[in-house]
Amino acid sequence: MVVHFDDPDPLYPLPPLDEIPDDDADKPNDTYKLTTTSNGFPAVIFGSATFSRIYNDADHISGVTPLRAARLALRYGMNVFDTAPFYGDAEIILGNALRALGREFPRDSYTLVTKVGRYPTEFDYAPEAIESSIARSLRRLHTNYFDIVYLHDVEFIADEKLARRGGNHVAALGEEREQYGLNESQEGEAYTEKDHKVLSAVKKLFELRDEKGVIKRVGISGFPLPTLLRIAILIQKRLGKPVDLVMSYCHLTLQNSTLEQFKSAFRARAGVKQVIAASPIAMALLRPSRSLDWHPAPLEIREAAQRAAQLSQEWDASGTGLPDLALQYTFARAREIGVPVAVGLSTLEEVHASVKAWHEVDAEGLTTKEEWVDRVKTVQDLFRDVQMLDYSWATP
Repeated sequence: MVVHFDDPDPLYPLPPLDEIPDDDADKPNDTYKLTTTSNGFPAVIFGSATFSRIYNDADHISGVTPLRAARLALRYGMNVFDTAPFYGDAEIILGNALRALGREFPRDSYTLVTKVGRYPTEFDYAPEAIESSIARSLRRLHTNYFDIVYLHDVEFIADEKLARRGGNHVAALGEEREQYGLNESQEGEAYTEKDHKVLSAVKKLFELRDEKGVIKRVGISGFPLPTLLRIAILIQKRLGKPVDLVMSYCHLTLQNSTLEQFKSAFRARAGVKQVIAASPIAMALLRPSRSLDWHPAPLEIREAAQRAAQLSQEWDASGTGLPDLALQYTFARAREIGVPVAVGLSTLEEVHASVKAWHEVDAEGLTTKEEWVDRVKTVQDLFRDVQMLDYSWATP
């Protein structure tokens, strides 16, 4: 199915701002502070894929909760918003909310991030589609520039140069680097026409950044770390300049923290200035309140996650024990290695909880407490016992 970038968008009208609740729940808790990373990003990035029917029902996304959640985030200093056309109508919902909040938070007070190349029905990396996609996203988000644009999920288009599709890929940095296309002698080697499609798409993004000024920074995003590293190196070698950022999801979690091993290689070998971690809950794996039959992780990982959820009832009967621990763990590791974390947020409660979790890690010394350390070990042992700790599942 062809993407028609000029088709009219659905409307999600908002009531006047003075008719939208602005109660105590809409105000930050002054006890919690959200710090910034060395590159100026807030520790937590607002992931707005939640502003879509992928994660929430129509009543939620068409109501005022998305605006209230975005406003609370901004009041906390969580001023980077990540979205994408792949996330249904999320760009429209976020754009309407930010426009309505313009008096309190003008455009230069926040960083706006979107993606190109992946859409609800297909991928399209053609340069002309990239340009049309950017134009539509600008319109949807009521802005004349983007701070960051990622080429979305490059592993689906790039050549699949992997020693194995699923497994622990840290060996790509060492003894198996040749099988992953990561030997120094292989740098800049494009394997098939697939790699050339990625290069032409990034070249168009560089043009929109360097010649037209509608993008400030260019990145690539996806899941498998070896592929992201190989493509980042390829871009630098073939196009003569590096991408500014790389974002990978589900690789700084209780189940898999291999981003820690790869982070330095992105800068040293590909000139990437900023790495972003996303999805600390591992695509709901670590919030197993419903069936995980749809999840791409192997059965052994899903069953271990279910056992972890059952164990977590012992320290929190409300059912939030495991996702809370997962968020805290990711924040702790992210703080240690200096990367921001993109977290999908839907409600006021989730915004408050994320900032609270960061504060507990950053200011209250949570990770030094024996009870917390024991809980982390207990959960990770469940994955370790089935040889699935630091296992990256195959891209679907």
